[in-house]
Amino acid sequence: MKREDFFRLPQLVQDYLTYVEAIKGHSSLSVLEYASDLRTYFRFMVKHKGLFPVDTPDNELDLTIVDINFIKTITLNDTYTFLIYCKNERRNNEATRARRVVAIRRFFSYLSENLGLLPANPMKNLDAPKTKKSLPKYLTLDESKKLLSVISGKNKERDFAIITLFLNCGIRLSELVSINYNDIKSDGTIVITGKGNKERTIYLNQACIEAITAYMKVRPNDKVKDRALFLSSRYQRINPRTVEMMVNKYIDMAGLGGRGLSVHKLRHTAATLMYQHGNVDVLVLKEILGHENLGTTEIYTHIQSDASKNAVDSNPLANSKPSFKS
Repeated sequence: MKREDFFRLPQLVQDYLTYVEAIKGHSSLSVLEYASDLRTYFRFMVKHKGLFPVDTPDNELDLTIVDINFIKTITLNDTYTFLIYCKNERRNNEATRARRVVAIRRFFSYLSENLGLLPANPMKNLDAPKTKKSLPKYLTLDESKKLLSVISGKNKERDFAIITLFLNCGIRLSELVSINYNDIKSDGTIVITGKGNKERTIYLNQACIEAITAYMKVRPNDKVKDRALFLSSRYQRINPRTVEMMVNKYIDMAGLGGRGLSVHKLRHTAATLMYQHGNVDVLVLKEILGHENLGTTEIYTHIQSDASKNAVDSNPLANSKPSFKS
C-alpha cells in the first residue's frame, strides 16, 4: 500500500493514521501496515454488510462512504467472521491475522476512548490467534568473525563500521541509517533514536570505536552538508536498501548465504552473543536493544536454553545405555 492510497480510506481511518504517526510516534512502515490491515478489514465489511455486492472487485470499492454510523453496526462476531475469511480465503497465517487483530482493536479503542464516538469498545475482547514463537536465526561467534573478515572494496571502512555496529550493539536498520556523527559522544557512548523517537544511550566497545574512527578518516567531508554518519556514494544519508544489499553481499561472500540471514539477523546475533558469552542480565539486554516489553527480550534466554540442550545432546555419550545385568 502506498501513501497516496490513504485518501481512499474512510476519513476516520485517515484521522487515526495521522494520530498514530504524529502522536504515538509509530514509524512510517507501521503506519502503512495499519493502513493496509484496516483497508482489508473495511473492504470485507462493506461487502459483508451489503453496501456492495460480494463480487465487487476490491479496487472498485468506495471506502470513503464508511462513517461512524456504519462502524457502529459492526459487531464482535462480524470481526471474527472477517478473521475466518482471512484464514480460509486469503490464506493468512497466524502472525498476519494476529497483526490485523491488533490494528482493529487499536482503531476501535481510538474511536471509543480518544474520540468518544463509541459508548464502548466492541473489540476490547477480540482475541488474536496464538502464534508460534520461533527462535530467531543468528550467526555464531565464528561466523560473525568470518563475515567481518570478507569486507573489502571501495567502501570497506564504511561497511566494516556498519556491520561492526550491528554485531556489537544490536541496533535496528532504521536506527543505524538515522545516526548523525554528533550522536557519538566524547565519553564513548552513542545516542540511538529508536521506535517512537525514543532515545537510548549505548556504550561503544573498542571494536566499534576503532571501526568508526577508521571510517571517519576516509568519510567525505567536502561539500557534504548532511550530518549523517554513514553516507552513500552520492554523499547523502545512506539508504536502508543500500545497507541491506551490502550486508547480503558480504553474507554470500562469507559462504553464509541460503540460510535466510539478513540485516535484522545481525541484531539477533548481537543479542545472542551478548547473552551467551557476556553473562548479560536480560533487563540490561532489554535496555540495550530498546525493547518495550521484557517478553520480547526473553526470546534470547530460550536460545541459550536451546544451545545448552544441543551441547548436551552432542556429547558422544548421549546415546549410551546401561549394559549391566539386572
